[in-house]
Order: sequence, then C-alpha cells, then structure tokens
Amino acid sequence: MNRTVIPIANVAQAPSRQRRREGGKGRRVEPQALDEVRKLLGSASRARDQLIEHLHKLQDRFGHLSARHLAALAREMGLAQTEVFEVASFYHHFDIVKEGEAVPPALTVRVCDGLACEMAGAQELLQRLPALLGSDVRVLAAPCIGRCEQAPAAVVGQHPVPTADVGAVVDAVRDGRTRHMPEGFIDLQAYKDEGGYALLKTCIAGELDVDDVIKALEGSGLRGLGGAGFPTGRKWRIVRGEAAPRLMAVNLDEGEPGTFKDRVYLERDPHRFIEGMLIAAWAVGIAKIYLYLRDEYHGCRAMLEAELAKLRIRPPYPGMPEIELRRGAGAYICGEESAMIESIEGKRGMPRLRPPYVAQVGLFGRPTLEHNFETLYWVRDILEKGGDWFAGHGRHGRTGLRSFSVSGRVKEPGVKLAPAGITIRELIDEYCGGMADGHQFYAYLPGGASGGILPAHLGDIPLDFDTLQPYGCFIGSAAVMVLSDQDTAVGAARNLMRFFHHESCGQCTPCRNGTAKASALIEQPKWDLELLADLSQVMRDASICGLGQAAPNPVDCVVKYFPQELE
Repeated sequence: MNRTVIPIANVAQAPSRQRRREGGKGRRVEPQALDEVRKLLGSASRARDQLIEHLHKLQDRFGHLSARHLAALAREMGLAQTEVFEVASFYHHFDIVKEGEAVPPALTVRVCDGLACEMAGAQELLQRLPALLGSDVRVLAAPCIGRCEQAPAAVVGQHPVPTADVGAVVDAVRDGRTRHMPEGFIDLQAYKDEGGYALLKTCIAGELDVDDVIKALEGSGLRGLGGAGFPTGRKWRIVRGEAAPRLMAVNLDEGEPGTFKDRVYLERDPHRFIEGMLIAAWAVGIAKIYLYLRDEYHGCRAMLEAELAKLRIRPPYPGMPEIELRRGAGAYICGEESAMIESIEGKRGMPRLRPPYVAQVGLFGRPTLEHNFETLYWVRDILEKGGDWFAGHGRHGRTGLRSFSVSGRVKEPGVKLAPAGITIRELIDEYCGGMADGHQFYAYLPGGASGGILPAHLGDIPLDFDTLQPYGCFIGSAAVMVLSDQDTAVGAARNLMRFFHHESCGQCTPCRNGTAKASALIEQPKWDLELLADLSQVMRDASICGLGQAAPNPVDCVVKYFPQELE
C-alpha cells in the first residue's frame, strides 16, 4: 500500500495549510457589502432558486454587479462564490465589474441588431449614437428584443423606443420618457365585466368534467405555439397521469428573432391568458405556477405584477395556486423548456439531456406542465366556442388559427391572426397591405431565425406545422420575416448565424464551436460549401438541443435556394 510520507521538516507546516483551507476560498466578504446586500434583500427568501432574482436586485440598485457584492450575496445565500459568479456571468444583462475595472455608465442604450432591425437601419443608429450621447451613456448592440414590428427598436435603460431614429433615442435619454401600455388594455375589472373568469369558476364548481375539457382541446387540434407544436390535450393527459405534486412553467421568454406575438397579446389582454393558465392548472392538478418573462419586457413585467397582485387579493376561487413571476436575464437559450427550468431554479440556462422529459422530471424534480403563453391564451375561447370553432378555421387543407408575427418589408407589420395554412403571398396581400413601397417580394423566413429561408417562387406553401419540413424549413412560433429585392439571403444568413454564435450556451461542442466556425465561414466572400455541409451535419446530429440542431438552417437554405448569390 502506498502512503504519502510528510517529511519531519514539513510537519509543522501541515496544520497551517489546513487552517487556511478551513478559512474558506475566494474573496473575503466585506462587512459593509454584506450589510448592503442584507438591507437590499430584506425579508426575501434566501433559497437557491432565488439567485437570479437577487442578482437583478443588485444590478437594478447599483447599476452593475461588483465582486464585493457577489461575494456578500454568496455568503448570505449559503453558496460558493463560484456558484454565484458562474450564474451571473452566463446571462447577458448582468454587468460584472471586477477589481480595477471601470464601472459602466449609469445608463445603457441597447439598439437591436436583429434581422428586421438591421434591415430598418440599426447599424446607422449604432454608429451615430455614441458620439451624440457622450461618455455618460453606454450604447450596445443587442440581439432581438421582441419588437420586430417596430424596427428599428432600441431600449433606453428598460424603456423601449419603437421605430427609433437618432432624435427619438436622444430625446428618450434626455427626457427619461417611458412607454405605457397601449390603448385598449384590459385590466382585471374590465375583464370580469366582460365575463372573464366565469368559465374558470364553472370548472372549479364541477360543472365541467376534466375529461370533457381535455377532449375539447384535443378536438380543436390546438398545439404548442412556442415552436415545438406538441398537442396540448395530450400534454395535459400525460402530466395529469404523473404523481403529485405537479408544477407548471409558462414560457414568456419569446427570444426567437422575429417573434413578438406573446408580447402583443400580453400587453392587451393578460387575464385571458391567466384564466387559460388556471384552467390548465385545475385540469392537471397543479400545485404551483412559475411564469418566466424575458427581461426586455419591462413594461409587461410591471403590468403583470400589478394584475397578479389584484388577483391575489380577489382570487377567482379559494385555493388558487400560487403564481410566481420570474425574470429572465437576456439568454435566448432559456426559451428551450429545460433551459428555462434550469433558470427558474437559479442556475445557468443550459438544456438538460433527455430522457427524462420535463413532464416527468421537471422543476425541482417534479412532473411539470410546460406551456407557451399563446397556447394558454386560446383555452378560454376554445372551451366557450367549442373545439370545432378553432378547428373550423384554416386554408389549403390545414385547420386552426395562427398568430403570425410579421416583420420586414411589408407595409403593415404586426401580429396577424390568420387561418392556418395560409400562404406567404396571401398573408402579405390580405393581412399586411402588400409589400412596402419600392420593394418587391424576394424571400421569406417562415419560422424566425431557426426556420430557414425560402425564395419567393416557393411562396405558395401552406404555412403550418409539418408543411415546411420537406423544404428544409419549419414554422416554429410563426415568426414570418419578409425580404425584398433590396436584401440578400446571404446577408440574412450572416445576421442569423452571428445571433446563434452569440446565444449558444456553450454546453456542447458541436453548437459552441459549430456556430462560431459557421459564422466565420459565411463571412468570407467565397463559401467553402463542402466544409459547411459537413459542419451542418455534425451540428444537427450531435447538438444537445434545438439551437445547435436548427442553426444551420439559414445557411443550408442559401446554398439550396439562392445559389446565384454565391457565384
């Protein structure tokens, strides 16, 4: 047996090394910093899953995250400093300032450089604003902020500036103007006056049977509207069959470039979604609900907090499940259901390997019903009007309704509620007022950044689940981006791959290195098509989640459908 023998001369030093280890690793906690953290957190829970919420409190209060405060927060929450730092450094909206580094300016202006905003002139804003705003304001390029119909869009602090030009941003910085909820907002009282929550009370009173409710959803053909398209009624049955307690996680992160439908509906009629959510909780037997809202939706967050507070004071029925609103921190990957769950638990938003699936082992190890916002938004209408009402819409052999987020070169961008199966030509002509003046239809993205790019001559494909896959595309969350003869598919692919490279969580090598390599390759004047094809196949086959698997779609579509641009 081998033993480590400590020389006699070193015996006296060994206890000293042990004592140093017992003193704890990492930065020493400053009493003043610990006092500041304790005062800021007040009576809030110090549970591990509250870490991101507490990091937001520090960022909001001090404008950045200092090493001294991170160390104090770790002590207060009983965590290792490395645990706190690895979470804080994962999310784009946390500004970590190390010792010796300059503190960022008190105000940050983020200019979206997503595809729709880039087409609308975002680069000019990014070039001109720093000189006009001076050193007291930081100007950053930001990935899609969910306002593609308002392109180019900027955010001053936490307040959006739609259809921004230089003057509007400068005015917003100087005047501190904020954006209020749009006209027509329906608050709790207005919603109740229109019959809101009556359906939920009917369910709670036992006048509707759970099986009948689920059958109505199955008959409607309602599928998950966040991108995956899993049948809603079937999902309810699966989770309902798992052991209690069961939890619910609602995805309001909406980070797919080109997607903004959830924000538009939330800004106008939040209680329609909440009622659908509570009906789902009743049907499945949910003990607690977590809402995960993207950080860029500051106005929605303030509104939702206020409306939920009203609902807690006057709940529609006794024993309503607790609803907890969680705040994202700028990570596209958290739109993936298991990454979102990791983030709600206070961790880095990295997708989980499956199986097990979240319906079986989700939040805090419990069976979890995960839904997109819009899916729940339609529950009330379907149950009141019948599954046949929803299924009765549709074109070209498809059924149901779709909320298309339309942006790009059309006269009237926005959320368009249209029949499933409508073609892009019909959508542009009948719902968007045609192409913008001076632009001719050239190409389109049927499903946001991940859904691929198709040429205008393929403009008669029904837009729905399962219709676009033969063309190497998919509808996803129905984010339609329209390109004109003044754009190129190559330019769009470059923009999208830069986004994927920026947003890859880095967990798996095929996605982490693949997005970086693909982005570098397509920036070249001449593309290495053989290498890109190999890279695409590896990313599709070996990436853990949908980001890496779908990231090659725009590039593959350019090679297949736009060869003239590569000559």
